Amino acid sequence: MNIKKIITTVSIVLISVLMIYGLVLVRQIFSDNTKFEENEVYVYVPTDSDYETVKKIVAPYVQNMDRFDAVAHKKKYPNNVKSGKFLFKKGMNSNELINALRINEAVKLSFNNQERLEDFAGRIGSELEADSLSLLTTFKDSTFLNENGFNEENVLTMFIPNTYELFWNTTATKFRDKMIKEYRIFWNEERIAKAKIQGLTPIEATILASIVHKESVKKDERPRIAGVYLNRLNKGILLQADPTVIYAVKKKSNDFKQVIKRVLNKDLQVASPYNTYYSNGLPPGPIAMPDITAIEAVLNPEKHNYIYFCASVERFGYHDFAVTQAEHEKNAQKYYNWINNQGLKR
Repeated sequence: MNIKKIITTVSIVLISVLMIYGLVLVRQIFSDNTKFEENEVYVYVPTDSDYETVKKIVAPYVQNMDRFDAVAHKKKYPNNVKSGKFLFKKGMNSNELINALRINEAVKLSFNNQERLEDFAGRIGSELEADSLSLLTTFKDSTFLNENGFNEENVLTMFIPNTYELFWNTTATKFRDKMIKEYRIFWNEERIAKAKIQGLTPIEATILASIVHKESVKKDERPRIAGVYLNRLNKGILLQADPTVIYAVKKKSNDFKQVIKRVLNKDLQVASPYNTYYSNGLPPGPIAMPDITAIEAVLNPEKHNYIYFCASVERFGYHDFAVTQAEHEKNAQKYYNWINNQGLKR
């Protein structure tokens, strides 16, 4: 065999080897490498994870980990692991899976109507990497509270209910800092001025809004209810808001899961700054996280002379309003008769 034939034979062998290698490489990189039935799944990579941790996290969703591993090393992913929430789609190949692990998906986080700071921390902790304890500790940080004019009783007023886009691996501190930024955006000069007209600070307006929020789910009625409470505050009359009594009972028993449908006379005597039958003025903190419509109702109350209101038995969900005690007693008696007919004892 002459040298030319040897070179030709070697070339053919090399080309064949390269083609086979190329086919293997293509298969490694571009063939389907998923094994889940859903169209999409999310994988969560905790902060400070290394490549070995990532492999354990994605293993339930990857058909062939050797192929995944080979592509990961070719793309230098093991040295560039990112934490966060990542989207895998059914049918992705190894190359696409590695690319997906470089795109941190945002979390759309919504919240409202949380009764306590602890409940709120739990709600956020269920959506973000930061757990409820770290969030609660961050919310109650004394330096932060002092610098921003809050205390542990009223800091819940800082959180404006809305939908926010955040990364899953947002830390507790960064989440808190974003919320104080949103608070300052919401409480612009116009809203602060409106609160001042009502004789309230932003914190006080939110505390009152929490009562209005709990009193009625009817957004169109909230400005009228806000007007009643502002009238009572201006006259130095006890607010006598049943939702504050319910909150005080729950707080005293440390049982916020109990359902109280009827306020009893003995409940009105609960010694608590949150019980507005017992203590004058506003409670020291909100009884829930009010939504924006309730806050706007306090800032833009209906102007009237009503001092009293109670649930209507003719327009369910709404209330009957009164200027005098006598008018109110008539309305209240109709409501009590209806309650008794329903057999509600608690």
